[in-house]
Amino acid sequence: MRVRHLWVLAVMITAIPPALADSSTHDPNRSIYRAPYAQVSPTVDGLPDDQAWRFANWRAVKERWLGPAYTPDDFSGRYKVVWTENHLHILFELTDDIIIDRYRNPLIRYWDDDTLEIFIDEDHSGGNHQYNHNAFAYHISLDNQAIDLGTDSKPRSYTHHVESRWKQNGDLIHWEVNIQVYSDSYNDDGQDNSPVKLHRGKVMGFLLAYCDNDGSEIRENFIGSEIAEGPSPDRGWIDAGLFGTLELVD
Repeated sequence: MRVRHLWVLAVMITAIPPALADSSTHDPNRSIYRAPYAQVSPTVDGLPDDQAWRFANWRAVKERWLGPAYTPDDFSGRYKVVWTENHLHILFELTDDIIIDRYRNPLIRYWDDDTLEIFIDEDHSGGNHQYNHNAFAYHISLDNQAIDLGTDSKPRSYTHHVESRWKQNGDLIHWEVNIQVYSDSYNDDGQDNSPVKLHRGKVMGFLLAYCDNDGSEIRENFIGSEIAEGPSPDRGWIDAGLFGTLELVD
């Protein structure tokens, strides 16, 4: 009887929740990142010394979606995620030998500067989000502005959703971001949009990527945290099925 009880417990621990196992709206071979709860919110200052980061695992940003092969000195990156009731907290650590913010207007060719991209699908539904808020694709610039396409098909600033700071620390750059999470009911012209409250067990779609420009008119590389196969590997800005899974845990 004791053996049987242990076997049942093992099945309960290793079973994948249905929300994580559903592949009907997502590409195969998606990752699962389990973000721990932060008792104290990390301070957004570009310094990776907050206690909360100690309990989160690193995940590499290494999948080359666009551009030629590159060296680790040209780019390498990894991230961590923790959560509190009101925010996702992201720490992105990267090496980038040349930092460029060529286009000063944040609504013009924002993807061709050095840019951190954070993609969030609040209900893990997958599917198209090009000109709707089924998911958000925050393009966060070096001057800490966040841009995505609105429901009018035009770039809009969503900087009020995001708190962002980065700082160079030796050969590394640490970029900290707090993000309020919104559902697909978000109204671009509404005055009463409220972020969702986060809780243990919540499952979302999540993807992180980096646009690397070393001096060209356009970015040389686009590198992400998920494998992207097929003729349009950069389609994360359209298709939330490319996102990995983010589960909020204790």
